[in-house]
Amino acid sequence: MQILFPDWEIVKYLVNIVPWPYPADGIETFLRSVVMPGMEQDKYWYWTLRLKTAPEQIIGAISLNVGDDNRGFWLGLPWQRQGLITEACDAVTDYWFDVLGFPVLRVAKAIANTGSRCVSEKQGMRVIGVEERDYVCGRLPSEIWEITADEWRARRNR
Repeated sequence: MQILFPDWEIVKYLVNIVPWPYPADGIETFLRSVVMPGMEQDKYWYWTLRLKTAPEQIIGAISLNVGDDNRGFWLGLPWQRQGLITEACDAVTDYWFDVLGFPVLRVAKAIANTGSRCVSEKQGMRVIGVEERDYVCGRLPSEIWEITADEWRARRNR
C-alpha cells in the first residue's frame, strides 16, 4: 500500500487530512491512528482490494464510516478503469445497508473527480448538494451524492 498510494493522481482528490508529500510511514500511521480505533468503536470499516488472480497483492482500499461522508476508496493506477472500484463499491454498499442497517449512504467528491462521480452515477446515486471542500490539491467545488437503502435495494433487485 505504501508503494502504490502516494501518487498524485490517487491522492489529489482525497480530503486534505492526507499529508502531502506523503510520509514514508503514512499508511502505517493511518492504519494505527484512524482505521484501528474507528474499527474498535464500530465507526469505521476498512478493506483492502486484491485481485482474485493475485490475492497476496494489495491494489487499493475501500472504507465505510459513520458521519457525513460514508464511503471512500482508492485504487492503484494500473488497475483503474476496469470496473474494479464499481464492483467493490457495490459490495460495500450492500454491506452498509444490509449488514450495518444504515438508511442512507452519502459520499462527497470533487466535481473534477470524474472517475469517482461515474461510480456514483452507476450506483444510481443522486446529487443532493454542492459546496466547497478542501482536498489535497486545494479547495474545489464538490457534490454530495446520496442513495437510500430502499432505492439501493430496488436497483439491485431489477
